[in-house]
Amino acid sequence: MSASVAVTEPLTPESLRWLRERVSVTEAAPGDPAFEALTGSLEGLVVRTLTQVDRALLQRLPRLRVVARAGVGLDNIDLPACRERGIAVVHTPDANTQAVVEYVLCLLCDAVRPRLYLDNPVNTAAWERIRGEVCGERQMDELTLGILGFGRIGSRVAQVARAIGFRVLYNDLLTFAPSMRHGAEPVSAEELFARSDVVTLHIDGRPDNRHFVNASLIKHLRPEALLLNTCRGFVLDHETLADFLRMNPGAQALLDVHEPEPFTADHPLAGMRNAHLAPHLASRTRSAMDRMSWVVRDAVAVLEGRKPEFAA
Repeated sequence: MSASVAVTEPLTPESLRWLRERVSVTEAAPGDPAFEALTGSLEGLVVRTLTQVDRALLQRLPRLRVVARAGVGLDNIDLPACRERGIAVVHTPDANTQAVVEYVLCLLCDAVRPRLYLDNPVNTAAWERIRGEVCGERQMDELTLGILGFGRIGSRVAQVARAIGFRVLYNDLLTFAPSMRHGAEPVSAEELFARSDVVTLHIDGRPDNRHFVNASLIKHLRPEALLLNTCRGFVLDHETLADFLRMNPGAQALLDVHEPEPFTADHPLAGMRNAHLAPHLASRTRSAMDRMSWVVRDAVAVLEGRKPEFAA
């Protein structure tokens, strides 16, 4: 009899079809009657972001052998509880690197290079007026970009930013050889916030990083700084950032990730003119979504007694 696997959130049709050819698949999330009927027999769980794989859920799945996260971060999975049970956790750590880096570049272009399209012809006076109004204040090769977190995404952002012309600073727990820095300069977190025109956050989702970007760092931001967050909402103290943005109307925050998601009406940044909140879009390309869905390969590897490629 083939192993029983629950897919709790959507996968691409191709990866789901491949998985069905190898195991018994039920598409249902915890709480769904179809899922609850299988809790005693499930051996595999494939999740994305919304499913919370906590100790309480694991206790209801006595035969579970693998949790597969179709994505990069593991914030929604209780790793210590899985280790205690000997449950393998697999994910797709490099699936969305290119997508997120492209998204960061798009955010930078939106902020630094204003653009306007004409729906209809205009006369010479309007043409010149528009050209006078739509003008970038600074070029990218005049700016310093600070990268907090120099992992797969942060280091790739550095490579792209240096190619465009940014001066690049970075801060990370790890030390990187000069050949791996892409021309970026290592500095303390405080110096990074103080010297950068643009700060982009790329630290991971470990619990110790909750509110890593708090008053002690935000107070160092320049009055016209641009802050980008495409990593995890909880790494940023939104209350303190809101206070900073109110006191510094020339500053901007471009935030793709939030706590909670979706953010609610009482979010401290909601409605602020210099805070722009996107609905977690950085990894949303067809290619990235497809790569994340293929976590099923590692899930099946575990169920077949083979070594997975990307174990947490």
